[in-house]
Amino acid sequence: MKKEIHPTYYPDAKVTCACGASWTTGSTKKEIRTEICSNCHPFFTGQQQRLIDIEGQVDRFYRRLQARQEFIDDRKSRESARTSPERPVAELGVSTRAAEALIKAGIMNAGQVMEKLQAGEQTLLDVEGFGRKSLIDMKKKMRQFGYEIPATEPAP
Repeated sequence: MKKEIHPTYYPDAKVTCACGASWTTGSTKKEIRTEICSNCHPFFTGQQQRLIDIEGQVDRFYRRLQARQEFIDDRKSRESARTSPERPVAELGVSTRAAEALIKAGIMNAGQVMEKLQAGEQTLLDVEGFGRKSLIDMKKKMRQFGYEIPATEPAP
C-alpha cells in the first residue's frame, strides 16, 4: 500500500439529521449533516401520510396530476358536445340546400332529426327539398360524430 494517499479516517464522526437526531459512526469526514434518517423517514416510522417535499417534487407531482384530470375532463366535455342534440342541422353533413329545406320545415338541430328518424326515414324524405342522397350523407356523418342512428325500415 502506498503511504499518504488515503484520506483521514475518523472513527468518531458525528452524524446530525435535520430532525435533530445524532449518532456517531466512522467516516472520512469529521461531521456529516443529513436531511433525513431512519428516525424521521416515513418508511421506517410508518407515517406514510408525512411527505417530505425536497425541491418541490410533491408540488410538481400534484400539478401533473391536476393537468391530467383537466385533460380528461376536457376530453369528456368535447365527446359530449360531439353528440349533443343541440348540434345545428348545417353541421350534420348535408348540402346547403338540404339544410335550408330542413330548417324551413322546422327541423333545427340533431335532436329533432333523431326524433324524425325514430318515426321513420319517410318523415324526413317527405320534407320538400330533402332527398335520399341527403339522408344517406346525413346518417353517415351522424354516425361519424357518434350518434346512435335508430334502425328503421328503408323507405320504398
